[in-house]
Amino acid sequence: MTPNNLRRSFLKKLAGMSGLMTMSPFMTKVLAEDVKEALLQLNQLHPEEAAQDEELWLRIQQAYTVSPNIINLNNGGVSPQPKIVQDAVDRYYHYSNEGPSYYMWRILDQGRESVRMKLAELAGCSPEELAVNRNATEALDTIIFGLDLKRGDEVLLSKYDYPNMINAYKQRAKRDGIKLNWMTLDLGMEDEDAIAQRYLEGITPQTKVAHITQLINWSGQIVPVKKICAALKKQGIRTVVDGAHAFAHIDSNITDIGCDYYGTSLHKWLCAPFGTGMLYVKKEHIKNLWPLIPDHDPQRDDIRKFESLGTRSFAPEQAISQAIDFHNAIGADRKRARLYYLKDYWVQKVKDHPMININTPLSSQFSCALCNVSIAGIDPVDLNNRLFKDYQIHASPVVWETLKGVRITPHVYTKPSDLDRLVNALLSYADQPQKSSLKVN
Repeated sequence: MTPNNLRRSFLKKLAGMSGLMTMSPFMTKVLAEDVKEALLQLNQLHPEEAAQDEELWLRIQQAYTVSPNIINLNNGGVSPQPKIVQDAVDRYYHYSNEGPSYYMWRILDQGRESVRMKLAELAGCSPEELAVNRNATEALDTIIFGLDLKRGDEVLLSKYDYPNMINAYKQRAKRDGIKLNWMTLDLGMEDEDAIAQRYLEGITPQTKVAHITQLINWSGQIVPVKKICAALKKQGIRTVVDGAHAFAHIDSNITDIGCDYYGTSLHKWLCAPFGTGMLYVKKEHIKNLWPLIPDHDPQRDDIRKFESLGTRSFAPEQAISQAIDFHNAIGADRKRARLYYLKDYWVQKVKDHPMININTPLSSQFSCALCNVSIAGIDPVDLNNRLFKDYQIHASPVVWETLKGVRITPHVYTKPSDLDRLVNALLSYADQPQKSSLKVN
């Protein structure tokens, strides 16, 4: 069935249900059927072709319940969940309340093994190397505080790594006497060898661990983690990869990356329930990594020792499965192609304006959905506030190290018309007289 025929079929269903529009179960069923048909049609298209099929994406957007009153372009912070994921959380939560100590601990707690296997398949690693937790910070703190490092050992990291991770390493330095070496990374670099060389130049004979952010949250810069991990492995240095903004966004096959440790949040680009995350530890390192929350045998060779969190809601982690199903229904390649297309859609319309700076590489090799933009003469916080006040666009201001701008992150439910509003806003502000001179390239 062609897209036009599918659309006509959907409209026919809606017309037939016109007398029942106030009865949400019926309407929900119609929308769900149409989303399913759209996903099936999408999977017949090449990723680049699928990225531009607006009719199909318009129907897939109906899987989300985002507010029509604002344009959410801060999906990098946390993404909304499709309705099927929200419903799964509700279902598991109400199920738990029928008999909490029985249904939570004896039923849902056992369901983690199925979630582990599905996540491992998506991540490209063994289930015996993957733990389910609550976010990237918990996963990476487990690694940072669990590493056997002694006074004088050195860790290599960048000032553009995420603040929570930087603070964790600083605490270890203050408490345990390890030394932090800061490598210099120029944002906007588009040379894999040059980026990898920066990391190699930062190591010393005392360097034991390197922390690498796969996709920098401030700017959207993709870092060639596979090349860096391979180069550092030759030097006998263990690698910790922060994949918070990369997983389910860009290619994140952990085995292929070749790192020793990996942490990510699942409530960002996977659109899993809020407060879900994932920890990867290479099998050979599990025994010697101390758990953040003590286990009955903290030195056992079992990835499950990192899941001794005590009582928490099992509903969100169980619903990770529905998020994976939705992600797979779109397809990782088609999803990435769509996300890059959306970024490129608005960037191409503003990048040549003399007052506008795009602070993110433009190639698909070094960027995807997340992009940082600034306007000469306008403070990023002020620009962000004006976008919301004047255009109801929700974004995120960035003032970090040398980078100053507003971070724009669309998702698969974002419409080009939403981005047209962003374009109009940026061009309008850029055309107004500013205090600064023209941008400097």
